[in-house]
Amino acid sequence: MHTDRMHPHAMDTSEYLPALSRTDARFADAAAEAVLAAGWRAPVPGCPDWTLTDLVRHLGEVQHFWAWVVRTRATSPEGYPEPPRHPDDELLGWSVAQAAELETALAAADPADPVWTWAPPHDVAWVLRRQCHEAVVHTADVEQVLGDVRPIPARLGLDGLDEWLEVIVPGALPDGPPPGAHPVVLHAIDAGVERTLFAGSRPRPVATLRGNAGDLLLACWRRLPLEVLTVDGDGLQAAAMIGAVRTE
Repeated sequence: MHTDRMHPHAMDTSEYLPALSRTDARFADAAAEAVLAAGWRAPVPGCPDWTLTDLVRHLGEVQHFWAWVVRTRATSPEGYPEPPRHPDDELLGWSVAQAAELETALAAADPADPVWTWAPPHDVAWVLRRQCHEAVVHTADVEQVLGDVRPIPARLGLDGLDEWLEVIVPGALPDGPPPGAHPVVLHAIDAGVERTLFAGSRPRPVATLRGNAGDLLLACWRRLPLEVLTVDGDGLQAAAMIGAVRTE
């Protein structure tokens, strides 16, 4: 375990690839259903200004990039060959192929192998974890198009929440919490644990948000409104604290 982690991972490294494979399969099935039900121009509720085309292409491009990083043991993103932009009628097949390429590359690599990543630790294990949760969140995106968001297992949701706190928040806010930040307690009722956004910034939290770990994860990624959670305290302030973590 790395000493800079707030908590041990909720999942072992060996669990990420099977979870990614299951999630990729669900994404592919849901995307195919969504195309039939709503068409490629369907808006994606969790990603303003994105259509289903944008979502499927985005995940395929992300997985293409990280498959290349892991397969070549890249020490820099320089030299990455950009994939061609496929028309809509080829996107589903191309997306499935990128998922398979990523899974194959990860399966053939040692998690301890050093590779380029945009945050420490710079190894394949980081890619396994990040890509697992990338797929989880984007699968929820495509499920929202269908109006059929499946529950995220507690262990997977908690690990995703930890990854958001440990990797995404510092990446978005490299200088630390923004001025005027207040802690927000995240109570995962299905995992029986609490985590805190901006811990130590003020003595008292502005709110405690309670819900299943998967719902907390999706709320932190701004895929679900805080209304799906039980809010004890100032919900508007809590939403503002989460909103301060901008990833784009």
